[in-house]
Amino acid sequence: MKSSKRRHLLQAAVLMTAGAGVRERAEAQTPRMPFVVAPTSIPISGSTDLFPVRRIYCIGRNYAAHAREMGSDPAREPPFFFQKPTDAVQVVPPGVTVDHPYPTLTQNYHYEIELVAALDKGGRDISVERALACVFAYTVGLDMTRRDLQRAMGDEKKPWEIGKSFDHSAPLGPLHLATKTGPFTEGAIWLKVNGQVKQSANLNQMIWSVAEQVSKLSQAFELMPGDIIYSGTPENVGPVVKGDVMTGHIDRLPDISVKVV
Repeated sequence: MKSSKRRHLLQAAVLMTAGAGVRERAEAQTPRMPFVVAPTSIPISGSTDLFPVRRIYCIGRNYAAHAREMGSDPAREPPFFFQKPTDAVQVVPPGVTVDHPYPTLTQNYHYEIELVAALDKGGRDISVERALACVFAYTVGLDMTRRDLQRAMGDEKKPWEIGKSFDHSAPLGPLHLATKTGPFTEGAIWLKVNGQVKQSANLNQMIWSVAEQVSKLSQAFELMPGDIIYSGTPENVGPVVKGDVMTGHIDRLPDISVKVV
């Protein structure tokens, strides 16, 4: 082999070895996650698309009668919000009764039927006039509550996430596009347990409308696409036990049905 050819082959081998070393060092320096956390998503009705969930906001005591039954004055109380973890989501397909696990640590497990709004736009200090432009879709949801734990923490002036923010505490149906449903400013909202009506009201009885909720929330948090908002429950919240079937309804949306197991 001629010396020039041998020299070129040696140079190529050196470059290949150096390149492999660079790749190995780069791979060693690239951060790696030790495990993968599954994302939370909600089906979008009429398509195969999924809505990725970033945060779950809930407004408290947003119907006057419910505020009074919980011991507050709706004429004077500004809106307040709390959050649930994204893995609180339990998707309930229409026409199906889904098993819903009775949670640990509670002896007083309550239902709360609510309209849910899902956002595809966000921002800070959103005006009421622009707020509904952020709403991508709506659905029916349940804000399930370990009432005894919530009250115990409240009595001790401690945070009451343990009463609200637990696994499967946010059952809801697939999302229905706001461009098809229009806004929800009125219409019947009710919940039945084993066929008997427990909660019944009209969305126009909300103290703070969905638009006002979005606006108020954006003053405290920068809202983002993927945020969902539980918009409050009417009066007559109450307990369920294993074997009970809850059916939730809002006019112009499919019902949801879950069985406590």
